Amino acid sequence: MEFQNILIDVKDGLATIIINRPKQLNALNKATIKDLNKGLLTLKEDNNVRCIILTGSGEKAFVAGADIKEFAHFGIEEGKKLAQIGQEKLFNLIETFPKPVIAAINGFALGGGLELAMSCHFRVASENAKMGLPEVSLGVIPGYGGTQRLPQLIGKGKAMELITTAKMINAEEALQYHLVNYVVSIEDLLLTCKKIATATLNNSPKAITAAINAVNAGFDNSINGFDKEIEEFGNCFGNDEFKEGTSAFMEKRKPNY
Repeated sequence: MEFQNILIDVKDGLATIIINRPKQLNALNKATIKDLNKGLLTLKEDNNVRCIILTGSGEKAFVAGADIKEFAHFGIEEGKKLAQIGQEKLFNLIETFPKPVIAAINGFALGGGLELAMSCHFRVASENAKMGLPEVSLGVIPGYGGTQRLPQLIGKGKAMELITTAKMINAEEALQYHLVNYVVSIEDLLLTCKKIATATLNNSPKAITAAINAVNAGFDNSINGFDKEIEEFGNCFGNDEFKEGTSAFMEKRKPNY
């Protein structure tokens, strides 16, 4: 797969997506969002890919924010459309993706960059990572889901503080706030993400998708999360991976997924 602004490497069931705009600190623009959308949809249909790591090129930035020059002249309706299209094409796509998506935060994750990381299923940060939502300092608010996902991850009070003060936090603070799962050296960042990914590869892909759906339902006010869990739990009994998993357990062998 060839794209203008991203690189994709697939090996042993794991796909690594690298946002490749190092001179712009991997800032998100329309073209990059389009590339990510196409790349993710391709990987979604690839049965050989079972987990994804998302990161930025170099060691300075995961994604340092959105490309401000693209929308600095926008009006109200253009601003609404920008947020809506971005959420639909990328951020909501990742959050509801049927395969685990791990954010490897290597440096700055600001504005749209932090929103991108938060849309992933979990996050690992390098020790040099810096995170924040500085939008209010520019006279705007986070528009790619930041006002919703940050409170879900760290609580309303702390999220309100970080958003309204435009404060940037380091990796250790992010770990304390439960914004990231782990903090590791920059050298160990991708290795740690690959270890987590490998652990998911040992498990049923269909069960993992069901679990993602059930967990997400608990944060959707239009859905009863417990009912969704019951539905997904029941559906698992109808697929071949449940039969393989239970047979392997009783036969004291590793399942073949």
